[in-house]
Amino acid sequence: MPTRLKRLNDWVDEVVRLVRPDAVHWCDGGEAENNALLAAMERDGTLIRLNEHTNPGSWLHRSHPDDVARVEHLTYVCTTHADAAGPNNHWMPPEEGHAQMDALFEGCMRGRTMYVIPYCMGPIDSPLSRCGVEITDSPYVVVNMRMMTRMGDAALARIEADGAFVKGVHSIGELDPNRRFIMHFPEELTIKSYGSGYGGNALLGKKCHALRIASYQARGEGWLAEHMLILGVESPRGDTHYIAAAFPSACGKTNLAMLIPPEGYRRDGWKVWTIGDDICWMRPGADGRLYAINPEAGFFGVAPGTSINSNPNALATVRSNTIFTNVGLTADNQPWWEGRQNGQTPAIDWRGEAYDAAKRPAAHPNSRFTVSAKQCPSYSPRAEDPQGVPISAIVFGGRRASLVPLVFEARDWTHGVLVGAAMGSETTAAATGAVGVMRRDPMAMKPFCGYNFADYFTHWLSFGGVSKLPRIFHVNWFRKGEDGKFLWPGFGDNLRVLEWMIRRVDGEIDAVRTPIGALPKPDDLNLDGIDLSDEARDKLFGIDQEGWRAEFASIGQYLDEYGPRMPAALKAEQARILAELGR
Repeated sequence: MPTRLKRLNDWVDEVVRLVRPDAVHWCDGGEAENNALLAAMERDGTLIRLNEHTNPGSWLHRSHPDDVARVEHLTYVCTTHADAAGPNNHWMPPEEGHAQMDALFEGCMRGRTMYVIPYCMGPIDSPLSRCGVEITDSPYVVVNMRMMTRMGDAALARIEADGAFVKGVHSIGELDPNRRFIMHFPEELTIKSYGSGYGGNALLGKKCHALRIASYQARGEGWLAEHMLILGVESPRGDTHYIAAAFPSACGKTNLAMLIPPEGYRRDGWKVWTIGDDICWMRPGADGRLYAINPEAGFFGVAPGTSINSNPNALATVRSNTIFTNVGLTADNQPWWEGRQNGQTPAIDWRGEAYDAAKRPAAHPNSRFTVSAKQCPSYSPRAEDPQGVPISAIVFGGRRASLVPLVFEARDWTHGVLVGAAMGSETTAAATGAVGVMRRDPMAMKPFCGYNFADYFTHWLSFGGVSKLPRIFHVNWFRKGEDGKFLWPGFGDNLRVLEWMIRRVDGEIDAVRTPIGALPKPDDLNLDGIDLSDEARDKLFGIDQEGWRAEFASIGQYLDEYGPRMPAALKAEQARILAELGR
């Protein structure tokens, strides 16, 4: 038997009888296995070897043109009662969901190898980690899961020790968008995905397990599974504060997680350490603080816009041993994407055709790179700490061109939960559908919460009794002026805002009290070397009372959409702030 855990063997046998593969391979996660898969995919054209001099050990994958992003409209949460999934999810009864998916899976792996991938989300020996097993017919998924999780024999040993795992079945099927569904069964800790090879739909350890299923697990077990980066900011004194920040996909999480301090800060001794760029699991520790791990082992980052100016650490990370998906190619087989700023020009676009700017961009707007986090120059020595890192501040932020200032601090935990619950952001290319539409995206979890948002907010509020909670802040790097240009330089200069947060956490400075929260005093945010116009100062550090009245009226309407399950404390907080704004 491949494993001594009978429940796992029985389930794998059950799937084999359903999908009927030609062969079954239990993945060990080793180098030989990985090399064999890469070589096979190079032979059949699934992967294209990149320039070995400029990008050693790296590959290009082109997905089907209809399979380039998450498909939120085809993603379901299947719970016994519809109210448990909530209006924030597409719901289907579990028996109907299983029947629909099993009909698609019937015989789907004939002529293919079925891969069994044991994986661990988080450090193998961490009490905060949780394990899963993904069954797939995609070798591309296997090599990506090896980078993104702790995968193979070590994970299998942990699963055998724990006796528990999340079950995931995936098949690329025919890549037919009309036969594509991603179903989650949180009450059964089960995921079924069919018809897509795109990362967010196919790498089941990522959004499916680490957020949708884990958020449901977390509520029952007293922790939080969040769509957040984790970074450490080390001051010249040698103190390190860890910050968790929730932004929607393609809104700068990776750039912030790998931030390089501005020159003056570097000279003074400031450092930024990367723990993770996308997902954060937090649990109260014995000392009353929240401790966090990054359940992932790699980065699945957005390529376009990544440059020496925006994210030099990301460029250094992907220099070797990286899988690029849907980027363009130069004439000498180097990866290329819009905004790279490397002096090269694209010759082939992401569809494999000769590049024509009038036809389409060289790289798809949601093109990606998959790479081990350990290759990041700013990778933190605490990233593998089994106990996690203590969180000093939680940051929420969306892409808002107007109204929302650069930064403000919540008054207390309840206000902070409302700040996260009311978060709005303009949509990006990370999901199918229109780009640039403002929508509510609570805690950046709209596509990822595995249960009713009203119950999720109640769960967040339940941490109010933890003795040393992080401070909660909101940021907006994307405020624009009348000319349509960004008012804040962003990127490395965002450290200036993080420094202000840390000084607030340490009790070193006061702030300007407003109905929406505490804003920086003019002299307390280090703006040395930044030339801000009067318009920028007014909009980045002020509030539009009338605009915020309308915003909080809209927030009230949004909260009402969840009916009587919405916690009264959040509605009372919204009413309190609206009343203050009306004075």
